Amino acid sequence: MIRFENVSKRYPDGTTAVDALSFEVRAGELVTLVGPSGCGKTTTMRMVNRLVEPTSGSVLLDGRDVAEADAVALRRRIGYVVQQGGLFPHRSVLDNTAAVPLLLGRPRAAARARAAELLELVGLDPAVFGPRYPDQLSGGQRQRVGVARALAGDPPVLLMDEPFGAVDPVVRDRLQREFLDLQGRLRKTVLFVTHDIEEAVRLGDRIAVYGEGRIEQYDTPAAVLGAPATPWVAQFVGADRGLKRLAVTPVLPGDLEEPPTLRLDDPVGAAAADLAARGARWAVVLDRAGGLHGWVPAEALSAPGAQGTVGGHARRMAAWVPVGAPLKEAFGTMLRHDAGWIAVTDGDRFLGVLTPTRLHMALRRSVEADSSGVPREDVRIESVG
Repeated sequence: MIRFENVSKRYPDGTTAVDALSFEVRAGELVTLVGPSGCGKTTTMRMVNRLVEPTSGSVLLDGRDVAEADAVALRRRIGYVVQQGGLFPHRSVLDNTAAVPLLLGRPRAAARARAAELLELVGLDPAVFGPRYPDQLSGGQRQRVGVARALAGDPPVLLMDEPFGAVDPVVRDRLQREFLDLQGRLRKTVLFVTHDIEEAVRLGDRIAVYGEGRIEQYDTPAAVLGAPATPWVAQFVGADRGLKRLAVTPVLPGDLEEPPTLRLDDPVGAAAADLAARGARWAVVLDRAGGLHGWVPAEALSAPGAQGTVGGHARRMAAWVPVGAPLKEAFGTMLRHDAGWIAVTDGDRFLGVLTPTRLHMALRRSVEADSSGVPREDVRIESVG
C-alpha cells in the first residue's frame, strides 16, 4: 500500500532529516514509527501526503508515486490526525467531522449524516456532542473527533502524528484500547508516529525504530523487544524490554495447565474423595456446558457436615482472562487478586489455568520462537522450577 524507495530529505542548511529510507507498509497494517525527537519519523509520515517533499527517492501509494498526484486531491484521500485533533475552533463537532465529505462534493445532508455515524463509531453521541464546539470538549473527546474526521472520507490510509500524546495516562490508555478495537474492525493502513516505545509496541503490527534519520530496525513488536538489531535499538527499548514484551505476547492454550475440575451438580462426598485421591487442594468448578463457574477448595468439601452438591460450596472466580490476552494483562490480574493462578477461557468455555511458572515459560518460548524462526507452539522449554 505504502512504499518508500531510497527516500532522503535534506534541507538547504545541510540538515539531513531522512537518509536513504526504504520500507513498505502492507494494506491494512498499522505501523508505528518510534524514536526520539528530531529523528525524522514525522518527516517520513508527512512525505506520504506531500506536506514535505522528498529531496530524492520515491514514495509510492498503491504503486503510484505520490509526486505525480495532485497534492490537494491526494490529501483528501488520506486521513490525518494530529495532537488535540487539529479541529476548527469556530465549527461545531458535527461540522468539523463533516468537513472532508463536504470537500469531496457530497451533499450537506449526506455529509452530516456520515459525520453522525462516525461520531457514534468513536463513542460520542452525535445528539449530545454534535452541536458542541472544540473548546467544550475534553482532550480525549477532541482526539476522538479528530479520528472521526480523519475517517469521514473513508480513506484507505491514516496518518497519525502523536495523536494521544497530549492527554493524561488514563485517557491515553482508553484511547489506545478504543483505537485498537476500531482498527480491528476497519483495517485501515496506518502510519502512527510516537516517541513512546510502549505505545508503539502496544499498537503496531510492525515497528520502525528510528536512529538519526534512518530506521535501525523494522520488525514485529515481539521481535524488536526480543532481539534488538543494533545497540541503539537495545538502548532505546530499554533494559526492561522483557517486561515490555509481556504486552505483545498472547496467552495460548499450550501455555496452560489442566487442573482438577468438578461439575456444579457433583455430589460433595464423591468430589471430596476424588480430590483427596489426586492430592489436590482445590478444583475449578464448571457448569453442565463446560463453562467456568468458579472454584472450590478441597477443605470446603471435606469439612465435617459438608453435604449437597459442589455448586453449594463453589466460590466466585475473580481472577481470569480470555485466551489471546497479553501476558501483561494476565500478570496484572495475578497481582491484583494476589492469585497463584488464573483461569483462562474461550468465551464461556474453560480452557485451563495459567501459573507464574507457565507465564514465564510462555515468555521464554516467545523469545526462542522469534530467534529460531519457528512457531511458538513448536518450542519446547524445560521448566525452571
